[in-house]
Amino acid sequence: MTPKGVCLVIGAGDDTGAAIARAFARDGYTACVARRPRHADALEALAQSIRDDGGDARAFPTDARDEDAMIALFETIEAEVGPIEIAVFNIGANVRFSITETTARVFTKVWEMATFAGFLMGREAAKRMLTRERGTIIFTGATASMRGASGFSAFAGAKHATRALAQSMARELGPKNIHVAHVVIDGAIDSNFIRELLPDVDDRRDNDAILNPDAIAQNYVMLHNQPRSAWTHELDLRPWSEKF
Repeated sequence: MTPKGVCLVIGAGDDTGAAIARAFARDGYTACVARRPRHADALEALAQSIRDDGGDARAFPTDARDEDAMIALFETIEAEVGPIEIAVFNIGANVRFSITETTARVFTKVWEMATFAGFLMGREAAKRMLTRERGTIIFTGATASMRGASGFSAFAGAKHATRALAQSMARELGPKNIHVAHVVIDGAIDSNFIRELLPDVDDRRDNDAILNPDAIAQNYVMLHNQPRSAWTHELDLRPWSEKF
């Protein structure tokens, strides 16, 4: 099967990001997965697992906070792999500090990861997609995108800003046939991070009371495949049992 083009996943971690990459590879796209260089081995293992399953994938260790690195990433993929049809920003940056313990360095680093890197991805994706007059850009949000919580001033501030970025881009790019979506993940995801925090994660999984990464990924593919007469900008995903 000839690939339909490229799905770039920025923040292709072991759980949600990996599931998104696999889902788009199954849908016929070349999955280009990016993560910080210190995770290069895990990133290549993800790409190899997609290839082993019959898909097409390439690994690109990249610091998404580095403007020059992000420009080079997009240029390399477009020149060597194919046109980027879908760009997904999936960096989390979830940290918890009381306001008095939140240093300038912590606040800045969280903003760099969750907001500035998202801006760089969105800008570079838009530049390429505008020339083709098509494409999908998806930002992964969180409960913190909608409301702040005690101990999460840095995270909530960054996620609020990314939501605003996505809204502005949707208004600017939608009329030019580029679909920009923001997905609010409202609840715990079945992930390595959550497994360390929740002792009852197995019970939650068995009861569908925790977000399944593969189920999340199905919604990202759905967003890309939506007809433009009925585009969704913001989609909220949560388990049936989650209070909101």
